[in-house]
Amino acid sequence: MAITVIVELKAHPGRRDELQIVFERLLAQHSSGLRGFFGSRRYENLDDPDMLVEVAEWESAEARDVHMREAAAAGTYASLAEHVAAPFRVTVLNPLT
Repeated sequence: MAITVIVELKAHPGRRDELQIVFERLLAQHSSGLRGFFGSRRYENLDDPDMLVEVAEWESAEARDVHMREAAAAGTYASLAEHVAAPFRVTVLNPLT
């Protein structure tokens, strides 16, 4: 069953644009051909100018889990670490039937 994943990334004060550039670059390099990844959009949080929010659609929780394990092993998202002020917050949503 398809899932929606919300990822909140908190940039260092005043540096959300830098975080967005790095994040967009990572997506361009790694999202093409990801099995089970349907795509995502990035949003600004109107209540927090340092917050970047990604809303992604995945074929299943299992497909996302496989990707995240492989990405962690390869250090795919390591370049984001210097651009965030706090750990990512991830919410995985399953539609109600």
